[in-house]
This record gives sequence, C-alpha cells and structure tokens, in this order.
Amino acid sequence: MQENRKLEIRKKANDFRGKCKKGKYGIIDLFQDCKRQEWKLLRYPLGENADLGFTVKKDDDIIIFTNSCSRLSREIFTLAHEIGHVILHLKKDNSFIDNNMTINGKNTDENEQEANYFAACLLMPHEDVSGFIELEMSNPQGKDLSAMDIAGIMSEFKVSFDMALNRLENLSIIDINQKLRLNSEKIEKSVDRLLRSVGGNARLNVYSNEIDIPYEYIDYAIYNYNHNAIPEETLKKVLDCFQLDIEDVRDRIAIRKSDDYTDLDDLIGGLDD
Repeated sequence: MQENRKLEIRKKANDFRGKCKKGKYGIIDLFQDCKRQEWKLLRYPLGENADLGFTVKKDDDIIIFTNSCSRLSREIFTLAHEIGHVILHLKKDNSFIDNNMTINGKNTDENEQEANYFAACLLMPHEDVSGFIELEMSNPQGKDLSAMDIAGIMSEFKVSFDMALNRLENLSIIDINQKLRLNSEKIEKSVDRLLRSVGGNARLNVYSNEIDIPYEYIDYAIYNYNHNAIPEETLKKVLDCFQLDIEDVRDRIAIRKSDDYTDLDDLIGGLDD
C-alpha cells in the first residue's frame, strides 16, 4: 500500500473516530457509534465456522452484519473492518463478505488490506497508543512490555491480544522478538487470567452470542414470508427478538400455500443477494 494512500486512510479513520464516544484513549462502544450513523447493524450468532461479517448497500440502506459467535474483541475488529469498507469502498450495489482470511490479513485483495488498515487506525491510532504507554504505564518508552501490559492495552482499546501485538509491531513500538516473547507469555498465562489480573474487560475474550436486529428488519422478514421466501418458524424467530409473536402482526401476513424450509441464518445470509 502506498504511503499517500495510507495517509488518506488514516485521515478518514480519524474523521470517523471523531464521531465516536471515547474514553480516555479508546472507543467506548463501536456498535452504538455505528448505529448513530443511521446504518443498519445486525449482530447474530451464525456459528464459529461461518463468515465473520459483511457489508452491503441495499437500495438506500447500508447494512453491516457481524457474527457474534466470534470473541467480542474479534467482532469489534470485524465491525471496524466493515466500517472501513463503507467509508473507503462501498458504492451502489457493492457488497463485501469477510471471513477469517480477509479479517486476518491473509487475503491479498487491496480493498481487504485497506479495510484492515482502516480498522487498526480506527481502534488503535498511533498518537493514542503512544500516549497510553507513556502516561499510563510504568515503562513509558514501551521497552520490555509484559503480557499484563498488553492486557491493559487490550482492555483500553477493546482489541484482542493478537491485534494489540500486531499493531504495536506495525507502529515499531515492539520488534519481532518482543512480539514472540509476549505471545509465549500469553499462551503460558492465558488471556482470561491476564485480563483479570489488570482488572480489564474480561468480556473481550468471550463469545457474546449477541442478537441485535434493527426493528425495520421485521418489515423485511414479513415481506419475505409473504413472498414464500422463508417459513413461519423463521418469521417467529425474528419476531421473538422483539418480544412479539405472530398474532401481533397477523393483519400484515398473507395466507401461505406451502412452507419450504429456511432458517434465520439463511435469511440473514441472503441480505447480500
């Protein structure tokens, strides 16, 4: 990636970060910040082996989906990656589907690399990371950081241990040998114990299995049900997310001749069709 493009991405990440609610250094709740953009954010546990997220423009709506079967820190990075696609790449009728390859940076596609760089700049901007290390840690030069220090960075910036290490290496705060040492320390002590030892956010290392579906999605589900695209059971799953049942929307439901099996996972997965 050329330096002038990196600079452009850093500026756009910084502009979006300015719209987010922040703590002393890190973003407090990127999910809420995403909703404030009037984008439609869906969170649903599709399963550990399913895609991690997608972004699609459907008519005038921008829809972002994250798989909440991921650890919360991974889901947050996926959301930041999808926001990158929205700001950097999304045009009319475009869509992006992301899996382990694209989120882990193993995909050589330029758009995916840019979205990952955007996510890193959004979640862990250089100035804030340096400020946190200088002002909040006992070793202000970033030398000889411990795994407990990385757990503190994790908790403040709402990122995974691995993402923190990768970002610190990319910013030249640690070198490859320090990274390997810290990774070994992580394996030995476990991320859960490290987070607890610094009073950090232990939720970052667990699967949230969150179900968060915009209310407008009821209209989408009823439309698909009335056009014989999903069965009643799927419609019930959607309504249940809003503490509703079939009788609450009976006046909007058409009489069906048959039900071909589809489930909520298929319905969500079909948003980009």
